[in-house]
Amino acid sequence: MTETLSAAQARRIALAAQGFTRRRPTATVSARHVHSTMQRLGVLQIDSVNVFARSHYLPLFSRLGSYDPALLDRVFLSRTTHYVEYLAHEATFVPVEDWSLWRFRMEAFRTRWASDPQSWLSQNTRTISWVKDELRTRGPLRPAQLRADAPRERGTWWDWDDVKLALEHLWRTGDVAISGRRGFERHYALEEQVIPSEVRERVVPREDGIRELVRRAARSSGVATESDLADYYRIRDRTTIRQAIDDLVDNGDLQPVQVRGWERGGRPVPAWLHRDSVLPRRIDAAAILTPFDPVVWFRERALRVFDLDYRIEIYVPAHKRRYGYYSLPVLVGDRIVARVDLKSDRATSTLQVQSAWWEPQSRAEDAESIARELALAATWQGLENISVSGWGDAADAVAGALHVERGGVLRHVHARQESA
Repeated sequence: MTETLSAAQARRIALAAQGFTRRRPTATVSARHVHSTMQRLGVLQIDSVNVFARSHYLPLFSRLGSYDPALLDRVFLSRTTHYVEYLAHEATFVPVEDWSLWRFRMEAFRTRWASDPQSWLSQNTRTISWVKDELRTRGPLRPAQLRADAPRERGTWWDWDDVKLALEHLWRTGDVAISGRRGFERHYALEEQVIPSEVRERVVPREDGIRELVRRAARSSGVATESDLADYYRIRDRTTIRQAIDDLVDNGDLQPVQVRGWERGGRPVPAWLHRDSVLPRRIDAAAILTPFDPVVWFRERALRVFDLDYRIEIYVPAHKRRYGYYSLPVLVGDRIVARVDLKSDRATSTLQVQSAWWEPQSRAEDAESIARELALAATWQGLENISVSGWGDAADAVAGALHVERGGVLRHVHARQESA
């Protein structure tokens, strides 16, 4: 008989799988905490938008509280044997030992481009060859270093875009890996200059790789539908996904369940529970989430699990935005209760709450939790003040909880790290 879960139980299972039942460290956050969080997430999506804080810094803040951002730089951005970048969702950090799991995706890029005589890769073999030779001879390089030394020929063959495109194509096919960053600029190197030989030489058949990724997606989701499992690592082949699910059910990794309220066209949506999932009695966390947090990055799942109809408005013209340029969901307990549009104004050392909006699941007392997280966010970013604009139906409550006038500024913020 298929087990049935309530929608609230499914929410708590999902949040537990993402680490929101763990208390935030009361001591200094260390690399050990970062690695433990990554084991749960599997991937950390990278984004360049820096209006508040770059997105990849936020999932650790959401789960661990205030930490030194330089710690993330040391663990992820310097030359390291722990993590490497690849298209595991969008551009993400993944464990370097997982590199071979992605051969199926690398080979798919290579096959598609090589078989199309009109593809950029097929039409720019000289550029590709030159870039590989330069990396082989000189080691890891920034694109600007390659551009500076590129041969000067007539025409557009050595256009800057060609060098960059060559690096990006080679990264997608696995011939090139990212060896680190300077600031936010990537350093590119040949695969063998970054990935250990025992990882490179590991052969993972396509079906085995996808099955393992579906298993990991299920573990990180707690309870999930087929669409959820496919989206976590952006696997498009639904036939192979379904076969992987069947295999994992047979192996005891997954259990079929139904979740009340998870329906499509009036019919229950099939779902699966990972064998390591836990059902906590309650979730006591509060957190500000990035739009690229696995909790909310899949719009269909965010709506189904949290009743959150969420779309980031970065690419929406200003006059058409409803919630703001960089509006972030706020978790309190097992509910997404609000969204706040944040900006770090370094010139005035102020965290600007440019808008604040309630979600349907909110309660009056949630304003206090939101205020505490905003104060912690300001402290984490080294900002001394918080201002709250008048935009949004939660602005008055948030300003009141921060003890500032709407449109006013709370000066000299000092937030204490509290365990969630």
